[in-house]
Amino acid sequence: MLHRIFRLLDKLVPAKVAYAHCDIPCGIYDPHHAQLAVHTVIRMVNLIGELPPIKPEMTVEQRQEALHKLNRYIATKEQHAEIVKHEVRIIWGDYFKPEHVQKFPEMHELVWKIMKLASKARQEINLQASEELLENVNKFAEIFWKTKDVKTAKVKAPYPTSKEVVWPKT
Repeated sequence: MLHRIFRLLDKLVPAKVAYAHCDIPCGIYDPHHAQLAVHTVIRMVNLIGELPPIKPEMTVEQRQEALHKLNRYIATKEQHAEIVKHEVRIIWGDYFKPEHVQKFPEMHELVWKIMKLASKARQEINLQASEELLENVNKFAEIFWKTKDVKTAKVKAPYPTSKEVVWPKT
């Protein structure tokens, strides 16, 4: 009965679709998730590099453990490279307006570069590409905060990567 009432209401007064990164729209945008994700990519590349090579003299259990770790690190690296792309795409597509692009004409090229570098970070175990991705995501973060007239600081991240992040100054 209740289901029929809701169907009837939906026909009489259909809901409109909202468009935003969270479909509310909430107006909350922050490049922090992209920065955190790229630090995770770098950390996974480092952990992959620290894995001991698989040797014939290893026991079956040792080989399985090494392969398990390798697979988990690769999966996490790839997931977080995709998070970088997702978060940057949301801000670029939903937040940035034509006046922002006029003020920062390098924005489209920077986003394109981030997308390409994130894909490379997914496809390869490449520390240089991952660090270049971080550099560009940090540039993106700086521009984002400038559009809000928020001063930023580059600080050493409190993560095992020992790389920088861009934070709003408080």
